[in-house]
Order: sequence, then C-alpha cells, then structure tokens
Amino acid sequence: MNQANNAALHWEHDENAANKWLVLLSVMIGTFMAVLDSTIVSVAFPKMMAVFGVSVDQIEWIMTAYLLAFAVALPSSGWIADRFGYKLTYMLGLGLFTLGSLFCSLSWSENILIAFRIFQGIGAGFLMPVGMAIVTRTFPPNQRGVALGFWGIAAAASVSLGPLAGGYLVDNFSWHAIFDINVPVGIIGIMAVFIIQGEYKNKVRHPFDLGGFITMTLGLGSLLLAFATGNSSWNTGGWSSPFILANFFIATISIVLFVIIEMTIAHPILNLKLLKNYNFGLSSAIMFIFGMAFFGNAFLLPIYLQNSLGYTALQAGLVFFPVGILQAFISPLAGQLTDRLNPKIPAMMGVVILGISLYLFSFFSLQTTHAQIMFPLYLRGIGIGLIFTPLTAIALLDIPKPQLAQASGLFNTIRQIGGSFGIAALGTLLTERMKFHKQIYGEQLDITSPAYHQAMTHLKEFIMQTAGGNLLTATIQSRSLLFKNIVSQAFVQGINDDFLIGAILTILLVIPLLLLKTGKKYLNR
Repeated sequence: MNQANNAALHWEHDENAANKWLVLLSVMIGTFMAVLDSTIVSVAFPKMMAVFGVSVDQIEWIMTAYLLAFAVALPSSGWIADRFGYKLTYMLGLGLFTLGSLFCSLSWSENILIAFRIFQGIGAGFLMPVGMAIVTRTFPPNQRGVALGFWGIAAAASVSLGPLAGGYLVDNFSWHAIFDINVPVGIIGIMAVFIIQGEYKNKVRHPFDLGGFITMTLGLGSLLLAFATGNSSWNTGGWSSPFILANFFIATISIVLFVIIEMTIAHPILNLKLLKNYNFGLSSAIMFIFGMAFFGNAFLLPIYLQNSLGYTALQAGLVFFPVGILQAFISPLAGQLTDRLNPKIPAMMGVVILGISLYLFSFFSLQTTHAQIMFPLYLRGIGIGLIFTPLTAIALLDIPKPQLAQASGLFNTIRQIGGSFGIAALGTLLTERMKFHKQIYGEQLDITSPAYHQAMTHLKEFIMQTAGGNLLTATIQSRSLLFKNIVSQAFVQGINDDFLIGAILTILLVIPLLLLKTGKKYLNR
C-alpha cells in the first residue's frame, strides 16, 4: 500500500535539480487546497442547511463523503503513481479536485453536492501521499527535513485560514464561493506542475489489489451509511428497517472478505499484517477512537456558533483562527519532547488537555460568552499539537524500515476513517438526543402552571408593543416563540451530550496509551 511513499524512500534525488524549491511550491499548492477544503466547508454548513432545507444528520454527509473518499483513494494512489507516473498522478488528483470544486459550486441539491464532494475527496487522496513522495525524491537527504517542514506548513496554515476564508466568502458572497475559489487556484497549480515537475515512473510494479479495493469501499461505505441514516427522518423503520439491516449485512460480509484478502495476497492495498505489531496496532486503535471523538465533534461547533449564538460565518471563522496557530507552534515542541522524553508523556498530556477542552464544550448554552468559547478552543489547539507527533513516533517504533511508508499510510488512513465514522455516529447521536431533550422539555411544560402563564403574558405584551397586532396574533406568536426556544435548547443540549461523549472517549485513551511499550528501547533506539 502507498507505494508512492515507499518508492520515495529508495529514489535517487537529482543533484542538479536547480528548480527543487519550485517543485516544492507546486506541491504545496495542491496540499494547501486539499486540507483547506476539509476545513473551509465547516462554516458554510448553517447556510447550506437553510438553503437546502435539511437538518444536521443530512448536511453531515458533505463532510463525511469527502473524508471517506479521501481515505479510500489514499492507499490506491501509490499503485496509480507507480504505473502511470508521479507527475501525471499528481496532476490527475489536482484535476479531479478542481473539477469537483466546479461541480460542487453548481450543485442544486444536497445530494448532488455530496456526490461531487466524493470527486473532491478522491482528488485529495491522490494529492497528499504522491505530493510527499515527489518532495522526498526531489530533495537530498540533508534537505528533506526542511522541505517536508515547509510542505507541512501548507497543511497547518489551512487549519487556521480555512474557516476564516470560508466565513468571509459565505458572508460577502454565497456558499458557492468556497468552491469557486478552488477553480482558478487549481488551474494555476496544474499548469505549475506541468511546467516545473519532471516525470518519474517506478520500475518495480505490482498488480493492483482490486478485490481489496472493492471490498474495502463496499464495507466502509455501507457501514457508514447505516450509522449515518439509522435515525434519519425518512427511515421510519429505525435501526431495524430493511435498509439499515441490509447495509449492516453488506458491511459485515465485505469487511470479512477484505481482511481475508489483505492477509493472504502478496501485495495488499492495505498491509493489515502491520497491525500485528503491538505498538502499531494499539496506536492505530487509539488514532481511530481519537478521530471519532475529535472530527466527530469538530463539525458541530460552527453550526452551534451560527445557529444558536447568532454568529456570522466570518465571526465563526475568526474563532478558529488561533487554534491552527497554536497547533503549529506546539507541534515542534512536542517533537522535541518526543526526542528527549518518553513519548507517552507528551501524548498523554495532549489527550488530557483535549479531553478537558471537550468537557468544557459540554457546558455550552444559548448565553455562552466569547471568552467561554475561546478558552477551551485554546486548550484544543495545544492538545492536538501534543498528540500527533509522539503517537506517530510510538506507532512506528518497531516497524522495519522497508515497511515505514506502508505503516505511515495505513496510520493516516485509519485516522481519516475514524473521522468519517465519528461525524456519522455523533451526528446520529445528536439527532437522537435532540428528540430526547425535546420530549423532556415538552413534558415539563405545564400550560396550567403560573410560571407558564406569566411567561406567556410577558411575551404577548412584548410582541404587541414591538410588532403591534391584536391579542390573538400575539398569543399565537408567543406560543411559537416558546416552542422555538424549546427546540433551540434541545439542540444545544444535544450538542453538549456529543461533546461529553467525545470528552469521555478522549480521556479513556490514557489507558491504552499507558499500555504502549516504549521505555529503554525507545530512549536507546
């Protein structure tokens, strides 16, 4: 799997590559766009929900489809690059991403938009691993660290700039603009790659794992579809409906076949045998759960800020701006701590800090202040910055050098899959908890109580003074406002439940982190 990275470890770099920094710049354009698009869309969700008239459990697929397509395309990109060339594959990824962006902008319904987001995700899945392989080949060993550092800056910058740019475009233009902006940049990127980069094809070619690719796609897609639609309004049969049961059946058969294929063939698309390694297998499980807890909750925050607190899209984007900057500053420090201390120490610090931030998020209300939002967000940036580097170092500790690229690719794929399932699962949980809280609040609403009549009297007086009208109209509007407030309260409480689940899952990761084996072997490696 991920032959693009694997081959890059053995390529001879071009000592006369005078344009290597231009090659790096051309790769950074695609990397920046791919990561940016996974964050820029988040602040546009409330606007899309209003335009398309859909709820959270439907709009979540705009993010889920992108992440899932990214995860499925990532392991197959190496084989395509080896067979058809790395420059051509990178241009293909950038072309699919740009074309997908254009079609997303032209979408007239959420289902069409979701379909074209899959196009974007496939393109992004080609860009990331192939781009890293191109940078690795182009630069000599003594410059690769600096080059990959600049390459990483493109990804880190998009974490902060994505929501900010998205908020500006949505507020001043429309949600279409967040996709329109990719088109000219993508065309410039394709032209830059065509002019600057040279072609390379790997001489060693392996047969494509078609069986593994099909069973992986079917298994993940059907399982994700079942999780995401179990509580959908159109699925009147709930979790026991024929549609949901059929998806679970297809997922089970496909995943079993996928594991059998990957464990028996010579060149699997995902080398699952690596999971037998104690540290790598346990770290991958940690990364999957982390992806569920973090990514599953990350898409809810912009919706809460705009729909519950009345933030504009730009204001919501500004909230996220310092998080990426903090993460960019903390990550190198985490790398130094990883080199000097037992890597479990910074990883556990990050998990605890991230867990605390998610716990603080679970106390949100309709009156939450800006300071109450920013403090846990600062903690989130610090926590994420402390987690990735040490956990990756532990995961790859006992992996043989020839398999490092495969292991790194599998590790990233697991993180993406975890994020997809987190969004689907917590989106479904949000729908269920909203129903629960609306029922509880509705039962507590006693229309015969003095408090109810007092509230209704104040509301009617307020409406008649500000909007005019007769007593009957004011009474109808008062009831509407009261029930609307119940729905709003139930939505916020449902989001709080999601954050609390995320906090619990994150804190519990301390246990498997303690079980990882480092000690003297790591310090003396």
